[in-house]
Amino acid sequence: MAGSLIGGLLNAGFSASTITVAEPDETRRQALSDQYNINASADNTAALNAEIIILAVKPQLLKTVCQQFENSKINNSLFISIAAGVKSTDINRWLGGDQAIVRCMPNTPALLQCGASGLFANEFVSDDQRQQADKIMQAVGIVVWVDTDEQLNAVTAVSGSGPAYFFLMMEAMQQAGEKLGLTAEVTQQLVLQTALGAARMATESDFSPAELRQKVTSRGGTTEQAILSFQSANYFQIVFDALQAANDRSITLADELGSE
Repeated sequence: MAGSLIGGLLNAGFSASTITVAEPDETRRQALSDQYNINASADNTAALNAEIIILAVKPQLLKTVCQQFENSKINNSLFISIAAGVKSTDINRWLGGDQAIVRCMPNTPALLQCGASGLFANEFVSDDQRQQADKIMQAVGIVVWVDTDEQLNAVTAVSGSGPAYFFLMMEAMQQAGEKLGLTAEVTQQLVLQTALGAARMATESDFSPAELRQKVTSRGGTTEQAILSFQSANYFQIVFDALQAANDRSITLADELGSE
């Protein structure tokens, strides 16, 4: 995710000279430096003078990284955390308190600069810092802001984990197409292009997904039979239960990580 964010920032017009990466792994550090022509350091405290510090580490490592900053002089920086599940209150505590923190929940299409990120700003974030965070995350896709830290659990359930739901649907359609007699290659082409086309129609149309579905569902037709089959299996409840499970797990992980 850090690499995709760097690439997105450069594509958006940010200068490579303004970006410094702190990466302890020498191979990875050198690869990032060579690929993006950016500054690279093995020491996290090299970022202390930065106006904006992006915490792009595994959630389990975030406390250790934050405490490295806590033991040094922080220069009124804005901290943007893309570590999943760690609450801003815990990040603030680990940094020593009274720090400007924006929590971000991106998703994997950010790798293609086609992501969706939910953001939350704590009470120490200024309007200018909020705009800066917005601009940075827009480099890899769309940005939405939520009012509470807790709402990022729902963002995680909807968009953070969301790509996997669509991949699962594609996987199921792939298997069904093959069982109906199509080759794997033909089925895959049809499924992937259909998914792409449906997503483009939904994003580029003035109609809601429900309205688009109704427009392609003729009474007595093949599509109606498929939709009726979904509905008889309580499809909407299945989807809600899945997102509720993801939301609940996000809450549990946040509590576990914050208690350390």
